[in-house]
Amino acid sequence: MIEVTLQNFETEVIAASMTQPILIDFWAPWCGPCKSLGPILEQLEVDYQGRFTLVKIDSDQEQQLAQAFGIRSIPTCILMMGGKPADGFMGAQTATQVRAFLDKHLPSEGELMAEAEADAAQELLQAGDTEAALAKLADALAADPGNDDARYDYIKLLIEQGGLEEAEATLAPKLSEIPRQLRFEALSQWLNAIQFAATGPHASWTIEQFDEKIALNKRDFDTRFAKARLLMAVGEWTAAMDELLEIIMRDKKWGDEAPRKTFVAILELLTPPKPKAAAQATGKTAGGIEVLGKTTVQEDPQAALVSQYRRQLSMMLN
Repeated sequence: MIEVTLQNFETEVIAASMTQPILIDFWAPWCGPCKSLGPILEQLEVDYQGRFTLVKIDSDQEQQLAQAFGIRSIPTCILMMGGKPADGFMGAQTATQVRAFLDKHLPSEGELMAEAEADAAQELLQAGDTEAALAKLADALAADPGNDDARYDYIKLLIEQGGLEEAEATLAPKLSEIPRQLRFEALSQWLNAIQFAATGPHASWTIEQFDEKIALNKRDFDTRFAKARLLMAVGEWTAAMDELLEIIMRDKKWGDEAPRKTFVAILELLTPPKPKAAAQATGKTAGGIEVLGKTTVQEDPQAALVSQYRRQLSMMLN
């Protein structure tokens, strides 16, 4: 439990809520219901073992904060997540009622475990330990099968390492969903391209053979598309997109728009992951309190590449 004032509000509430839910208890020393609710909240913070942090704000002493949140009566509790109010309640509550409120919003223990395993996997990847990273991502999925970020990272890493059968099996549940998520559709396109490159009619072709055939007929879209898929299979992303653009430029609708769909899949595979919420600037709270200044972020080279090819596709389609 943390006592919060205007001076430490930004750090202990706004910034902290980017990585962990923060429950604000607006109270006052003279408030009878506050005295009954306070110990309940403090015990629940212990019981939930770090799943949320409790902060207390004396509404008499911190009137600017109380006004910013529109506090009309106390006790009032507000749950902050991602730098913004997510929900709240007013008046004294029983422990059972507060538990129900918290359980509606807080991640489960399995979800927290999965997040921790996924974060550890990213650190292992940066250290070059791919095998251990795969194991951590598998553990993350076992702890929380609904963690789509971990599932995506696991499948992508499996494909990169040649574990195609396991990747296909792990991907299958997401492909049965309607609508499909674009990122899982992109993984499916990549898997199909790899299988095509290994077993398709052009499996033994060299790039020179493709180019010779295309030189005879620039509208030989079957050969161009096959070349693009083989390039995609081996991770020659920009070369694959350049070939796909050649088809789209000449016939946007060819092959039920397969070139466009494949191009979009490559863009999705190349798009860098979004930064963690804690790394993002938040602007202002719902109550209008300015919490962080402007920050300058330099664009990632891969993000710039994706933007460049996205613009090229847009120009071809318009």
